[in-house]
This record gives sequence, structure tokens and C-alpha cells, in this order.
Amino acid sequence: MAKVVVIGVAGDDRLWVADLDAGTVSLIPTPTQGPLAAANDLRNSSGAMVHKGVNLAVLAASSGSVSGGFMDG
Repeated sequence: MAKVVVIGVAGDDRLWVADLDAGTVSLIPTPTQGPLAAANDLRNSSGAMVHKGVNLAVLAASSGSVSGGFMDG
């Protein structure tokens, strides 16, 4: 089974698809209908966070900060 995640970052209307098996991230067209369009409209209009099947997601300033312990306490 493919592991694909759709990502939207607060303050940015664009959506990205990350194919975890292939190791790629690509910009996707803004959905205009269906459940993904509804979820995208909700996050853009009200700032709602929509998640399903993901148990950890953290925005980092750079890839270096991820390995640099930015979440260490």
C-alpha cells in the first residue's frame, strides 16, 4: 500500500502531496470538489486543522532544525 500524505501549511493556500515510499513532494492543483476541497476550504477559511491517519506533524523552520533537536525539552 502506498503511503501518501496531503500537506497544507498555515498561511499558505497551496497543497502538497508527499509520496513517502518514493521520497517525493509535489505541489497539487487546488481541489475544486469533493472531500479534499471541503477540507481545504475549511482550513483556509477558519484555520481549522484537519487530520486523518497521521499521528505526528510539526512545522519546522528548516530541515537542519529537525535533526538539531528543536523539540528537545
